[in-house]
Amino acid sequence: MAFVVERAARPGTAGTGPVRRFEVRESVVTDRGPRARSLVTFTELDEVAMAKARARALRPFDDTEVTAAARRLGAPVVVESAVERHARALLAELRRGNRPPPVLAALIVRALGVTPEIDDNVEAAAEWIGVDDGPRGEAIADLLDLADAMPAGARRSDQPSFPRIESR
Repeated sequence: MAFVVERAARPGTAGTGPVRRFEVRESVVTDRGPRARSLVTFTELDEVAMAKARARALRPFDDTEVTAAARRLGAPVVVESAVERHARALLAELRRGNRPPPVLAALIVRALGVTPEIDDNVEAAAEWIGVDDGPRGEAIADLLDLADAMPAGARRSDQPSFPRIESR
């Protein structure tokens, strides 16, 4: 079984902090007892790192478990399952107004099963799925500019809005 550990950080370039490093390992049994073999070291878990780890693994390798372990440690993960990648692409196309034929849409809905209750916040954020970092950054900058332009709330007097309770 493969697992992920955090390695000692290495110094970053001028002006940046230390770079966090992670390693995918697998447990193997040797004559001297159990050992951990290093499969790949990475700063960002991507398809290349996953392919290297998969190729070096001697035991069954589960991409989903490795990705989940990396996320638990806070490692940057840019690996998506095929289903996740296609779901993002479908949502992006739907946002652009492109719809699948009704028969396909009905089959997709049926295959997904019961639709869970979706929070309004999630639905509002859905329009950002698949959007590049540039437009996201511009939107955040606009929000920060808006927050800076808002006046700070007027201070109330030091008097509390309720009478003070005193013990006798």
